[in-house]
Amino acid sequence: MYASRNISLCTKDCLCLFVCPTGATDTETGQIDRDTCIDGCRACVDACPSHAIHLVFEEYPEPKAKDPSVSEALMSLGAGKIEQEGLARGLSEDDGNPGAARLARALARSSRILAEDGVREAGFLTPQCRASKAYLAELAESAEGGDRDTLRALSAD
Repeated sequence: MYASRNISLCTKDCLCLFVCPTGATDTETGQIDRDTCIDGCRACVDACPSHAIHLVFEEYPEPKAKDPSVSEALMSLGAGKIEQEGLARGLSEDDGNPGAARLARALARSSRILAEDGVREAGFLTPQCRASKAYLAELAESAEGGDRDTLRALSAD
């Protein structure tokens, strides 16, 4: 684990400079030197009053395998929500009523979020998981040129 700073949250109080035992923090560039940072130290994270510093894992654990019936149900939910999003987008464009159009846009956004969450929970949209890598490898077979090379690199273990 190493520390990382979200520059947009940083208030430049610079307490991280005083508590870092290795001097890994740099307020001029806003970066924390990953190589100098002590694994899991947390001194800067705990000292930061603006909560701009957080720890990042080097490797994330492999997600637990889901029951195939659960994955199928989640993918089906995602497909239904994508269809609902399309219907809601059509409503928001057709109706002259601004209140109804606003509601339709909110429904479309809600459907999109639920679809993404369902697909993610089904085992996709996590770059390091096997399902995503298998899908990228499948896409690489039908891709051409530089796209094929990129997809193969992304799907490699």
